[in-house]
Amino acid sequence: MHCPFCPEPDTRVIDSRLSNDGKQVRRRRECAACSERFTTYESAELNMPRIVKTDGSRVPYSDEKLQAGVMRALEKRPVSTEQIEEALGRIKHELLTTGEKEIPSSSIGNWVMDELLALDHVAYIRFASVYLDFSDINAFSDAIDRLDQKSIPRKKRK
Repeated sequence: MHCPFCPEPDTRVIDSRLSNDGKQVRRRRECAACSERFTTYESAELNMPRIVKTDGSRVPYSDEKLQAGVMRALEKRPVSTEQIEEALGRIKHELLTTGEKEIPSSSIGNWVMDELLALDHVAYIRFASVYLDFSDINAFSDAIDRLDQKSIPRKKRK
């Protein structure tokens, strides 16, 4: 690591600590030439897969688009920010653990529906109405029936 204060390439690590919930390493360094101290951060570089849309086009993964879709479904619902962040984290983890370079957008949509089902049933129906492209009232009714069927096992587990 080059010193940011002088052109010296020789610096030494004085202290290392985990930061950002263990996702980063914070290193305190000192320059061998000028004795100035500075901090560096080290984190893993993860390549997110490209998303294959239903029309066959490929787009880069976007945290912002995923968060916007989930937030839109959860608007004015009693779900905490922490719960939302955890759900988004689980979806992102799923993306990373597939190990694929490309993943269909339908997979992400299904993961979002699973997370919303666990968080809030109204948000689940909101998202499903757009994601599954409900064409009439019967489609809504079918989704609500499926919701009732999926809710029964959750209640038995408690």
